Amino acid sequence: MIQNNDIISIQVRKRVEVLQNVDIFFGTDVNILQELANSLKDVSFEKGETVFQKGDRYNAMYIIVRGEVKIHDGDYVFTHFGENDFFGEYSLIDSSVRSATVTVIKDVELLILEREVFDSFVDKNNKLALKILKSLIKRLRKNNVLEEQLNQQNAEIRKNRDKIDGQRKELEEINITKDKFFTIIAHDLKNPFNAVIGLSELLLQRYDAYSDDKIKFFITQINKNSNNAYNLLENLLQWARSQTGKLKVELEKINLFDITTNIFTLYLEKANEKEVELVNNIDTNTNVFADNNMTKAVIRNLVSNALKFTSSNGKIAISDKVNDGKVTICVSDTGIGIPKENIDKLFKIDSNISTQGTAKELGTGLGLVITKEFVEKNGGKIWVESIVNNGAEFYFTLPVY
Repeated sequence: MIQNNDIISIQVRKRVEVLQNVDIFFGTDVNILQELANSLKDVSFEKGETVFQKGDRYNAMYIIVRGEVKIHDGDYVFTHFGENDFFGEYSLIDSSVRSATVTVIKDVELLILEREVFDSFVDKNNKLALKILKSLIKRLRKNNVLEEQLNQQNAEIRKNRDKIDGQRKELEEINITKDKFFTIIAHDLKNPFNAVIGLSELLLQRYDAYSDDKIKFFITQINKNSNNAYNLLENLLQWARSQTGKLKVELEKINLFDITTNIFTLYLEKANEKEVELVNNIDTNTNVFADNNMTKAVIRNLVSNALKFTSSNGKIAISDKVNDGKVTICVSDTGIGIPKENIDKLFKIDSNISTQGTAKELGTGLGLVITKEFVEKNGGKIWVESIVNNGAEFYFTLPVY
């Protein structure tokens, strides 16, 4: 007949056999292990049960006799432990809450070493304390390596996610650009050609029926719509080239006063027609280091835009200021101004801001988008300040030569 003492002895012996296979106790004296085994607790968990949750506070180490568990934080699994493995060992030397959750994935039998028991044995067995401490340090180093690998993986995941987000935004911008392109072709480019074709057909069919003044009016309208279509086509071509990367920046010395004077000459007739004064306040010695064609396109678009929104007896002026290796150019007008809520939308192609001018001039909103692209391609910035009914000031910077 088996006595209770015999049962206890068998149980302790089995626990000692388990402890001898756990690396934290390798080489420990059997007598010490027997004493330790006698102080351990048995506990069992079924598959799917939780041994402890992240944030729990229970100072004990767990040794797996059989079965398997996973160490995880939500859906992210740090590692798996099986037979003769142990976990929760840091709670023997640190009272912090659990940093992860342990869930059973195969029915387990565990031995529990509580902190009070551990402290008692450490006090009496210096060699065991030193051995356990070395094992814990080794485990800590291993976990630090795993943590570093995890951090690197997380960094790589974040990097890939950012890359995917960037690609998604780029695709969205491409779609917006495509939609804007087709809108311009379908509507803004079609309208001036319809006008030219309609007026020229009237002249062909009924030329003799019209007076000289009427014929001159038709020709004037044909010329006006032809110029609008040409300017739009030019902007479209420049924009398309910039979108496909075929527009190269060729930096050179440019005298701002000279190109401003030439651009004012182009718009002099239109300015006289609207009775708007053009003033070139650029210093004759101001030179920038930029692409000549792009710089001309920027100033041309800004002057054309200012002229469009300036009423009779108004004024458009261009001035410059050199500071910290850059030139800040200002194109100001005394026009109708820009509502505050529209200022941030001016340079965005998806905003579709297009307002009729003071003489009912039409536009696509594309000129300022191109202007921004060209300024930035030359290493500058562009912004606007405006008050409704009190004009607008468009500023942009370029590197000084």
